[in-house]
Amino acid sequence: MAKTFKNTKTVEERKAEAAALQAKIAAGVESLTDSEQWEKYLRYCRAFHSYSVNNCLLIMAQMPEASRVAGFRKWQSVGRCVSKGQKGIRIFGYAKKKIEEENDQGDTEERVFEYFPPLSVFDISQTEIIDEDKASAGEIAHRLEGEDAEGIADAVEKWLTDEGWTVTTEAIGGQTNGMTSDKDRKVIISEKLSPAQRAKTMIHEAAHVVLHADLDPAEYIAHQGQKETEAESVAYVVAGMFGLDTSAYTIGYIAGWAQGDTEIIRSTAANVLKASHIIYEALTATEDEAAAAA
Repeated sequence: MAKTFKNTKTVEERKAEAAALQAKIAAGVESLTDSEQWEKYLRYCRAFHSYSVNNCLLIMAQMPEASRVAGFRKWQSVGRCVSKGQKGIRIFGYAKKKIEEENDQGDTEERVFEYFPPLSVFDISQTEIIDEDKASAGEIAHRLEGEDAEGIADAVEKWLTDEGWTVTTEAIGGQTNGMTSDKDRKVIISEKLSPAQRAKTMIHEAAHVVLHADLDPAEYIAHQGQKETEAESVAYVVAGMFGLDTSAYTIGYIAGWAQGDTEIIRSTAANVLKASHIIYEALTATEDEAAAAA
C-alpha cells in the first residue's frame, strides 16, 4: 500500500481534525443557501426535469460522462442552445391523452390514456452559451485554480493503482471532472483540470471506490444525491487535512446534490469520516514507518 506523507498527528488529533472539517461543510451549505445566488440557482434548476431511474440508466449507457441533460427548448430557456450537429440522447417521455370510447352498454365515456413517447435530450457539453447572465445562474460550484503543492493527486493515483485500479486522464465532456467504473476497476480524470482541482477530484473518485464501488448502478442512481454528498465531503475532509481548501467547489457541489438539506450532510458523517480515515491512512506513514522505508 502506498504511503507517501509523514504523519505526525495522533489518532485523536486526526479524528478531531476530520470531524471539524466535516462539520464545516454543513455551515458552508447553510451560508450558501441563505444567499441570493442560491435563489438564482433554484430558478435555474426549475427548468430541468427529474428523470426516472430507467431513463438515467439509458442516459448513462449512451453518454456515461453526461452531467446535466435537458431538451432543446429547455436549454434555450436557461441561456444555452444545442450546438449544431449534436446527436440527442434518447429516453422515454411521459404523456397523457384523453380518448372517447364506447362501453359495454353502448355509452360513450372518456378515458385517460398514458403513453411513453421516445424523445431526445442533450447534455450540457452539447450546448453553447447564448445568454451569459442566465447560464451563469446555474454555477454555484467553481472549479479550483492553483497547484497541488503536496502532490496529493499523484499519491492517490499510486494508492489506487496499488489496489488494482487503473487511473487514466482523458477528455470528458460537460462539467464532469471524473468517473469511476467498478466493472472495469477504472478511474477516469478529466484532462482539463487544474492541479488543485485534479487533486480534489482524485480524492472524490477514491471515495467512490471506498464507499460505493460495489453498488448496483440502479441503486446508485436512486440515491445519487446522498452518494455524491458523501464522496465530495470525503474530498473536502481529506484535502483539508493535507492543507488544500476545496470549499470554492465543494460547498456548491454538495448544496446542489443535497438540495440544500444539511440533514443529509449530517446523516452521512459516519460514512464520510470512515472513508476519510481510510484514504488518509493509505497516503501517510508514521515517523517510524517513514524511517523504516528510508
